Amino acid sequence: MDNSNMLKKATYHLWTFTISKLIASFGSQVYSFAISFYILQATGSAKSFALNLICNVLPRTIAAPFAGYIIDKYPRKRIVIISQIATTLAIGGLLAVSVTSGLSLTAIYITSCILSLTSMFSSVAFTSSITGLVDEARIQKAMSLNQMSISFAAIASPAVGGLLYGVISMPLFLIFYMAASAVAIVLDATMNFTLFAAQKAETVESAKESMWQGMKAGVSYLKLQPMLMTIIWIALLVNFLFSAYQVGYSFILIEKLKMVSQHFGFTEGAFAIGMLLLSIYLSVRKEIKFPLLVSKRGIILMAAIMGGTTLPLLFTMSYNIMFGYYILLELGLGACIVFVNTPTQVMMQKQIADEFKGRVFSLIETVAMALSPLGMVLYGFLYDVFPAEWVLLLSSGLCVGVVLAMLRPSVIRKVHPELTEEKISKTNKYIKQKGVI
Repeated sequence: MDNSNMLKKATYHLWTFTISKLIASFGSQVYSFAISFYILQATGSAKSFALNLICNVLPRTIAAPFAGYIIDKYPRKRIVIISQIATTLAIGGLLAVSVTSGLSLTAIYITSCILSLTSMFSSVAFTSSITGLVDEARIQKAMSLNQMSISFAAIASPAVGGLLYGVISMPLFLIFYMAASAVAIVLDATMNFTLFAAQKAETVESAKESMWQGMKAGVSYLKLQPMLMTIIWIALLVNFLFSAYQVGYSFILIEKLKMVSQHFGFTEGAFAIGMLLLSIYLSVRKEIKFPLLVSKRGIILMAAIMGGTTLPLLFTMSYNIMFGYYILLELGLGACIVFVNTPTQVMMQKQIADEFKGRVFSLIETVAMALSPLGMVLYGFLYDVFPAEWVLLLSSGLCVGVVLAMLRPSVIRKVHPELTEEKISKTNKYIKQKGVI
C-alpha cells in the first residue's frame, strides 16, 4: 500500500475508532445509569449499590496484568472484536433472564463482572494499537478524539438515561445497548490494526513463552525505562492523594454546604465539559513539545484546585457565588486531567516498544487503581475525625510535594534534553538582540 493510501486509511481509522468508542461508551454509561437506578429503586440499599460498583472495578484490577500479556501475544483486533461480542452476549444473557424470570441482583452482579473484564480487554487492546492504526503525526489527535468521545458520552448519557428510564422498560434498555454494541463490532471489524505497526517475526522462544515469563518480561522491560517507572510512581501516589478529593468533594458540597442535588449534578457535569473542551483543543493543535513538563504543571494546578475546594468553608459566600465557584473549579479540573493524561499517553505511545504495550498499559492501569480503594476508606475515616478543609489542604500540599520531588528539573531535563538546548538558544538570541540594540 502506497503512502497516500495508508494516510487515507489512517484518516478512516481515526474517525471510525472515535465513532466506535463513542457508541460503546454511550451505550455502557446509559446502561450503568439505568442499572444503578434500578438497584436503588428495587432494594433501597446503598450496600447493594456499592457491591455493583465493586463488581465494576475489582475484576478489572485483578485481571489487568494477565490481560496485558494476552494483548501482547495475540492479534489485538481479534481481542477487541471478541471482547465486544462477549459484551453483546452478556447483555443478551441479562435480557433473557429479565424476560423469563425478572431481573435479579445476582444476574446484574455477574453481568457487571463480565462487562468490567470485556471493557478492560477492549480498552487496553485499543490503546496498545493506536500506533498501528494511525500515523505518528496524528497520535495526539487520536488520543484526544478518544477522550472526547468518552467525555461526550459522560455528559449526554445521564440526561438520556434519565429521560428514558421512566418511559421505557429495562428489557428495552438492554436491547438498545445490544444494538449499540453490535454496531461497534461492525466498525471495529473494518479497521486494520497493524497498518503502521512494525512487522516482527515471532521467535520460537517468544512463541513458547509462558504467561508468567511474559509478565516477568514486561516488568523487566519497565525497570529498564526510568521515565515509565517515574510515571507509574506518580500515578500511584497522585491517585491515592486524590482520593481525598473524590471522597471530600461530595461530602463538602452535600453535607457541609447543603447544595441542592440538581446543582450538585450540574457541577459534576461541568467536569465532563472541561474534559470535552480540552480534548477538542488538543485534537486540533500541534503536538505538545514537552509532555512531562506540561503534566507536571497540570498536576500542580489539579492540586491547587483540590485545595481551592475548601475556600467556601474558610470564607463566607452567598449560595449563587458558591455554586458558580464550584462550576468553574470542576471545569478547570476536567480540563487539567486531559492536559495531564493526553500528552503523557502520546509520549508513551511513541516510546514503548510495540510488543510490550499491552503489558505496560495494563500495568499502569492496575497501579493507578491499586491504592484508590484504600485511599477512599482512609479518607472516609479522616473526614469523620478531622475538619474537611485541613484534610484537603494537607493532601493538596502533599500532592504538590510529590510532583516537585519526582519531576524535579534534573528528571525533566533527562527526558527532554532538547528543553535545555531551547533555553540556551533563547538566551543566546536575547543576548544577541541586546548587543544589536
